[in-house]
Amino acid sequence: MDTSLLGRRALVCGSTQGIGLAAAVEIASLGAGVTLLARNIERLKAVAAELPRPAPGTQHHHWIAADFSDPSSVREAVRSEIQTDRPYHILVNNTGGPPAGLAIDATLEQFFAAFNNHLICNQLLVQAVVPGFKAEKYGRIINVISTSVKQPIPGLGVSNTIRGAVASWAKTLAGELGPFGITVNNVLPGFTSTERLGSLIAGRAKRQWITEPQVEEEMRASIPLGRFAEPREIGAAVAFLASPAAAYINGINLPVDGGRLGTL
Repeated sequence: MDTSLLGRRALVCGSTQGIGLAAAVEIASLGAGVTLLARNIERLKAVAAELPRPAPGTQHHHWIAADFSDPSSVREAVRSEIQTDRPYHILVNNTGGPPAGLAIDATLEQFFAAFNNHLICNQLLVQAVVPGFKAEKYGRIINVISTSVKQPIPGLGVSNTIRGAVASWAKTLAGELGPFGITVNNVLPGFTSTERLGSLIAGRAKRQWITEPQVEEEMRASIPLGRFAEPREIGAAVAFLASPAAAYINGINLPVDGGRLGTL
């Protein structure tokens, strides 16, 4: 099975922590040069220096600082990078989820912010990299979203809504870009040991007047494998979809959730 990414370049978003970092590490481990995209410059520098380099001398890692709450800054930062360097072959769209809360209680500003952070920035990045994908005759777009696109998660009203929009956008792109050999797929993480999950657990415990360990126990009980995912397990799924081995996988939602979803 050909999973080598030697000679390929990947742009990985939200890649200084959690699932984004894990995806960057796995993709670099397969030989790709990785450009990290996130807000924290010091963290970006540190992660770029630590990424694997199985092909030293031919594998170069870079970073771009931009804030997804400001789509224009993302556009300009990536445009500058692409104008001065070789094309990319892989784009991993990933950013932190919206705050928890009921959909009925969400403000318009919360919906606008989530739409910008997720769908609008994804669109800008795709438009920036696709010309290079076409020229290189290799393209992989992987969106890290949520199992909520198959089964909404109670208490995550804004997130459920926006993640669903991203999934439909990606499916549409899969049809439009497939003729160019560009695949577009979504990875749907289940409960994963990240800062985001810790925040959701704390919020649920407070709302339900129970302890955080009790919330964790309830969550684990809903997972057939009986545990939370490690970020590297989600990263491995992303890296596989970025590889040549996944060339005929297009337009799918891939749950990586330990079997928690009650849907097919």
